[in-house]
Amino acid sequence: MLPAVLITGAGKRIGAVLARAFGAAGWHVVIHVHHSPDAAHALAATLPSAEVVQCDLLDGEAALAMVADVAARLDDWRVLVNCAAVFRYDDAASIDPAVFAEAITVNAETPTRMAQAFLAQARAQGGKRMIQFLDQKLLNPNPDFFSYTMAKQAVAAGVAMLAMAQDDPAARVYGLAPGAIMASFDQREDEHEASGRLNLLERLTEPQELADAALFLAEGWAASGETLYIDSGQHLLAQPRDVLFLARGQ
Repeated sequence: MLPAVLITGAGKRIGAVLARAFGAAGWHVVIHVHHSPDAAHALAATLPSAEVVQCDLLDGEAALAMVADVAARLDDWRVLVNCAAVFRYDDAASIDPAVFAEAITVNAETPTRMAQAFLAQARAQGGKRMIQFLDQKLLNPNPDFFSYTMAKQAVAAGVAMLAMAQDDPAARVYGLAPGAIMASFDQREDEHEASGRLNLLERLTEPQELADAALFLAEGWAASGETLYIDSGQHLLAQPRDVLFLARGQ
């Protein structure tokens, strides 16, 4: 019986990189998807052991039902990685209520509720690992993508509190905070070549580095409540705007 991991938003981009890495490391990968079931099933077909689950993370009750279903079916569900997120623009001058409502639900409320349900319901051999995707903006904030950043701050607070609340000494709750790793928002790939180097090491951080970090956290060696920053030192800088605008000279 293989240990299982559920990764939200795993049909494409960073989530798909994580799915491939866990699959290659001998895990049964549960690929969550919302909009791209065909891509998710194509990815699952390339992995040694995988399945696809689908729901809209704006619907918290559907997300909890998905967790309950996976927990009931799998005997060794060790890891939940909440990777899915929405990244829409608003700024400090004026919150867009619709952008805020979506961000706080998809990026904070639903992942936290899923974490609570996973920690309460999953059966795991050797301890459960909850990994919440955060952002280097936690330590290097700027006024761009205001609602997104507020939501990431909220879920980060939840990481610390959930870690403190666990009675099982083998359970771990972690944060994983990337920097500018892939082209985002309205960027072209050539623009990411510039913005992705606006970090302390002036290098592009590869998606595989995030996957390697997630695999490390899945082993439970780090203390519960810790956050790993995978951003080539971007979080150690003080940047006045999001790097996609800094690279454009805006």
